[in-house]
Amino acid sequence: MKIGAIISEYNPFHNGHKYHIEQTRAAGVTHIATVMSGNFTQRGDAAIYDKHVRARAALENGIDLVIELPVRYSLMAAEGFARGAVEIVSALGCVDTLSFGSESGNIEALKEASRAIEFTAHTKEFDKLIKHGKSYPAALHEAMLEYYTKDVAELIASPNNTLAIEYLSALDNIASPIKPMTIKRLGADHDSDDEDVFISASAIRKKILNGGDISTFAPAVDAPAADITRLERAILAKLRTLRAEDFERCYDSIGGLAERLGKAVRGARSLSELYFLAKAKRYTLSSIRRAVMCAFLNLDKKFAAEKPAYLRVLGMNSRGKEILSEAKCPVPIDTSLKALSKTSREAFLQAGFEARCTDIYSLAFAEPRPCGVDFTAAPVIISE
Repeated sequence: MKIGAIISEYNPFHNGHKYHIEQTRAAGVTHIATVMSGNFTQRGDAAIYDKHVRARAALENGIDLVIELPVRYSLMAAEGFARGAVEIVSALGCVDTLSFGSESGNIEALKEASRAIEFTAHTKEFDKLIKHGKSYPAALHEAMLEYYTKDVAELIASPNNTLAIEYLSALDNIASPIKPMTIKRLGADHDSDDEDVFISASAIRKKILNGGDISTFAPAVDAPAADITRLERAILAKLRTLRAEDFERCYDSIGGLAERLGKAVRGARSLSELYFLAKAKRYTLSSIRRAVMCAFLNLDKKFAAEKPAYLRVLGMNSRGKEILSEAKCPVPIDTSLKALSKTSREAFLQAGFEARCTDIYSLAFAEPRPCGVDFTAAPVIISE
């Protein structure tokens, strides 16, 4: 048995994800677990389908075990997203390989870029660029050119390379014995509207929300879609009640963004207008969206930094059960969030926050769902 792990959002699951799984198995991995974002995603958005629907799609297309990535990690920037997910992968205690996609497809080049980022982020040139209003990615790229060749600096320009590099850094930081491997991505760029068999998840989400046909690009899903615009007024209402210090406490509200959000929300009449009014050269749109969602959900910096008090299984097949039989997990692992919430004070608080986030997410459907579904939801079990 060789156990691999994939960190994912599957928002939604599509042909590119299936290709990644197939290539991971072709490399000799016999069992694959995924740590998958729950109902809110790294771009500061509501997931197009709920986590159990996306877990089922993953299990029906090559994944063996699905473990939830809690909201407090899934709404983090690349470093925090990677750190939280890698901690969960490592906590399983039985994973041999971490497989991730990248534009590069070259693990040694990504390792070099990881070392370059670690060095560059502590230089005077980087600090100077940040102080002059450059965004973190732009400042990092420009400062890196002072010390490294252009090809190394260019590796960090792609969102998929950025996450790959952060996975490597997270593995190094915990001195993990898990071996990394990367699969070269095929098809359209991140957030691109270009169409081929491997179009971007962003383009597929647009098709779903517009009632389009996605059968060429992704497995069919018979489930209602969530749309963040249905939460728009609730988000604006909540943010209008916050004080400057409330924004400051929220995760990702850094470098003056908290002040900009506090001012922008006074005039914004829609989410898109809020993002526009808060926009500045030093903030990426994703960082603004994350800060808005964290403020809406009351996700503060201290809570975001907590280590996982449990691992929640969203679904499995027979090979997934074999992975669990090999697991040597230092924290409780279960399919029931209610049961997990009773294992410690930390688990109670973390599970409670997750359930409240699901209660809010449940309002993003055309037909809103009641509260409490996260505590009663059954895991997805696939028989083979």
